[in-house]
Amino acid sequence: MPPRKIIIDCDPGIDDALALVLAHGSPELEILGITTVGGNVELARTTDNALRLREFLGFGEVPVVAGSAGALLRPRVDAAGVHGGSGLGDALLPAASLPPAAGHAADFIIETLRADPGEVTLVAIGPLTNVALAVLREPAIVNWARGLTILGGSYTRGNFSPAAEFNIAADPEAAAIVFGAGWTVTMIGLDVSRGAVTTEAVAERMATMGRLGSDLLLPCVRFYGMITAEDGPAIHDACAIAHLIDPSLITLEPAVVDVETAGRFTAGMTVTDFALRGRAPNALVGTSLDVGRFWDLLLTVYAGVAESIGSIESIES
Repeated sequence: MPPRKIIIDCDPGIDDALALVLAHGSPELEILGITTVGGNVELARTTDNALRLREFLGFGEVPVVAGSAGALLRPRVDAAGVHGGSGLGDALLPAASLPPAAGHAADFIIETLRADPGEVTLVAIGPLTNVALAVLREPAIVNWARGLTILGGSYTRGNFSPAAEFNIAADPEAAAIVFGAGWTVTMIGLDVSRGAVTTEAVAERMATMGRLGSDLLLPCVRFYGMITAEDGPAIHDACAIAHLIDPSLITLEPAVVDVETAGRFTAGMTVTDFALRGRAPNALVGTSLDVGRFWDLLLTVYAGVAESIGSIESIES
């Protein structure tokens, strides 16, 4: 079968970077563009990181298009304390030689979906501001998109607050627009992604992967959190990409998802009703992950990318 065409809307970010490696190395996917949003770090950093990753990984001429610097209505938040000031932990990738493409991410999303209706899946692994703006500017994209998969939300507990996951909490109003737009959102949330932990065995495999391992993978995951034999940091965003490559990795259940925008303690909460209560579902929500097969997929793809990059010594810039 031909590869699935995708746009990746992201905020690189450690786990975004690891998701981009997976998407780039997977023959099942064709990346039509990378759009960036302020999130894990500020927009200038997320865009620069996307450009550096594009050249380091060898994405060729895949356009990188910058989007929204912050939320629609709220002050900007970030997760630099988790991802480091650069957004990529201790990774030092060469500076990009090519600039981002002209225009705004929302317009790129609209025009790409318009040009190939029913064929392009939108994958959002950062705050949903760009996607919401695209919906507001051209509501027809909900019919043009083959699908929308997000990494975000939770039906149990949050990581930004007790109730809210970071990508949703960063712009709850945008998330409410996206979930209410009339398409079915595939929500891969913390309930699934918390299981994608990097153990010592995984790190040891990464250490054999030449320049990819030494310059990107290990400096990212070791910065992200303590790695032990049984536990380590979860690489959340890669779960959304893995689902597109092999849908059998994640169990999905239909649900109605509403986004809390007014709660004093619960702003950004994805209120998830699996019982439906007479309403049509607006989401397919991830409930479990086959962790062993997930890592088998990632490490196989990473090994292929590592071979293409080689073992040239890193160039600090």
